Amino acid sequence: MIDRIQAMRTFIRIVDTNSFTRAAESLNMPRATATTIVQNLEALLGTALLIRTTRRLSVTPEGAAYYERCAQILADIDEMEASLQQTLANPSGRLRVEMPGAVATALVLPALDDFHARYPHVELSIGISNRTVDLVGEAVDCSIQLGELPDSGLAARRLGTLEHVTCASPAYVERFGMPESLDDLARHVAVNCTTGRHGERADSFDFDVDGSPLAVKMDGFVNVNDEQACLTCGLQGLGLIQPARIAAQQWLDAGMLCEVLPQWRPLSTTVSIAYVKGRRVSPRVRAFVDWLAELFEKAGHVEADMSRVRELMRGGLHAA
Repeated sequence: MIDRIQAMRTFIRIVDTNSFTRAAESLNMPRATATTIVQNLEALLGTALLIRTTRRLSVTPEGAAYYERCAQILADIDEMEASLQQTLANPSGRLRVEMPGAVATALVLPALDDFHARYPHVELSIGISNRTVDLVGEAVDCSIQLGELPDSGLAARRLGTLEHVTCASPAYVERFGMPESLDDLARHVAVNCTTGRHGERADSFDFDVDGSPLAVKMDGFVNVNDEQACLTCGLQGLGLIQPARIAAQQWLDAGMLCEVLPQWRPLSTTVSIAYVKGRRVSPRVRAFVDWLAELFEKAGHVEADMSRVRELMRGGLHAA
């Protein structure tokens, strides 16, 4: 099958240079290839475009008319491609993103001035929640998700993992004592938090024990569905908590929380960027994902999955 765009460009170059040889050299192709392209084009159109003799090359009336139309078409294509490249370099428009509170508060929101400096024409609309978002029904461009995604028609790529930490306030430790083993947890209470990390298993703390996951059931009198609320309850001494370390670190550094059972680390949580399966992603979404990947790479207590991010970017965020 003939490549129409290549054939048009070859024909235009032959007419402009008045030579098959010079046109072929400028297009970095053999002269025979240029000749074959024009012959196939003439066969497709059913008319002669050029008159070739041993001494002279001239354009037929049909060839002259075709030349004018080709020149306009190719100019339009070049203008469109240049415009698209400019859009990719300087994305604009409104971008709707949903993300959980821990990622928003500890990672994304403090760095938004950097995003705005890079992409001043992108208007961000950020929703903060741990719920599963209907991207199509709510016209959301993408969402940051914690944990495994349900099979809901979404495509996703993993950005990395969040570390978690088991901790309590000094007031709680003074009142109930410091747990020394996992068995001690049976005598303690927890602020249970239903998030994307735990799903319905909000009444257990999860630990990595010698490479295997262990869920420890915890009693408690308060259950929240927001990690910031969980932190607040933990700071008030209402129970042990197991938040993302990036969210708790400032309180740990200030002595308002203390780490519990550091020898048994909680399970990490996967972090993914989700979008509608089969939808071609806009330049502003691509810019946000690229910027977000940099945040994960630089952030402490976050393990960035850069190989998957690079795969994501190469694939245009389009593969399932």
